[in-house]
Amino acid sequence: MGKLGENYRVNVAILDSLLHPDENFDVIRKVLRVGADEMTLYYIDGFVNGTPMQKLMMHFLSLDSLKTPPDGAKSAAERFAEYNVPHVECDTTGDVDLMVQMVLSGATLILASTFGPLALIVDSRTYPARSTAEPEGDRVMVGSRDGFVETLIFNTALLRRRVRDPQLTMRYFTVGRHSKTDVVMCYLASRANPDYVSRLEKRLASIDTDALPLGHQSLAECLVKARWYNPFPKIRYTERPDTAAAQVLEGSVLIFCDNSPQVMILPVSIFDFMQETNDYYFTPLTGTYIRIVRYIVFALSLFLVPTWYLLVQHASAVPDWLVFVIPQEQGRIPLIAQLLLTEFIIDGLRMASLNTPSMLSNSLSVVGGLILGDFAVGIGWLIPEVILYMAFVAIATFTQRSYELGYAFKFLRIGLLILTALGGVWGYAAGTLLIVVLLATNKTVNGGRQYLYPLIPFDGRALMTLLVRRKKQSR
Repeated sequence: MGKLGENYRVNVAILDSLLHPDENFDVIRKVLRVGADEMTLYYIDGFVNGTPMQKLMMHFLSLDSLKTPPDGAKSAAERFAEYNVPHVECDTTGDVDLMVQMVLSGATLILASTFGPLALIVDSRTYPARSTAEPEGDRVMVGSRDGFVETLIFNTALLRRRVRDPQLTMRYFTVGRHSKTDVVMCYLASRANPDYVSRLEKRLASIDTDALPLGHQSLAECLVKARWYNPFPKIRYTERPDTAAAQVLEGSVLIFCDNSPQVMILPVSIFDFMQETNDYYFTPLTGTYIRIVRYIVFALSLFLVPTWYLLVQHASAVPDWLVFVIPQEQGRIPLIAQLLLTEFIIDGLRMASLNTPSMLSNSLSVVGGLILGDFAVGIGWLIPEVILYMAFVAIATFTQRSYELGYAFKFLRIGLLILTALGGVWGYAAGTLLIVVLLATNKTVNGGRQYLYPLIPFDGRALMTLLVRRKKQSR
């Protein structure tokens, strides 16, 4: 929209036409008379920090005028900002677009009859924010109890508190033509891959979208080319500052998005999703045990039910020591239908639990599961073995934090079940091969790293680090 002019009244009219303070009850235009001079302030009610702004206005009114001693190297607005604005953050600009953006972001804009074509931007904003309490979905048994929130500056401060290194870099971007969402890319310059950082900067700067209404998810969809047929998650998220600090110290890049408590961690592989903060708050022996159990149980959540179904299909080939897994009765409906029906019922109970008031959600899930399971077995819809195996799968899904990875395994398990029902052993083999192909071809914001790294390409030392929790070595 161009630049401001020399005429103060015209400049005020331009800002009035863009911000519409007469039409918006929360857009405030405040006019102050300072001697023979005049200044106009624009800010958003609800964003401005009232106490410091009140003191700043009182300071302005205590001045005899807005004029400052001449300085050939500086403009009148720059001199006034230097001599007469006792605030931690203040800048000058003549860019009208930037002025509007900053006011709508919560800053205070100051025009004055002595400033000419420039205006002051005072960062006096404060956003409504909840407490930095521990995330509900990412708890630890021991360790810190704080978590990221929806306010960007709080999140970067939580990370700065843990990593007090001048090499910690926070690069700012604005994404979205209408939303103009604040996005920050964070990395440790001494450890992050500079080529990857440069590529990621270019991708963030080149995003062309109307808005980021869903915060980190909308940003992720702008960064990663969608492949609907591949359910594996493309980006890892965390709500824990300690996890984010550990990742940035390992050379990862973090992306903060305003209005979102989730922080993106890049680049990622499938093995990164299997790491948990609890692993590092215990001794190496205990942490390694927990990690190995997680790998085994989560792998069983994918292959246990299809393998059991394959054994039931070929009961005559099952060795004597495994005969106990073959059910004596298979119910009134086909076994494959029982398994798929149970998959859908589990998701139905989960959604009902999410939409139930918190004081009732746990009891509803338990009572609903018991009543439905007992009733279904009683009338012959389901057999007890189906209830047993599907209950194990439902619980095993929560051995890792990523809901996206849990649903990816769910979709693959259903696909493997259907292929096994259609093709028997060959269908089971084809389904397993398809899972490997989807893993190997998954595209993420990885800068060249494979999704199966460090397995492909093979890096034995890195693989052992992911599998075995080792003692932290001092440098």
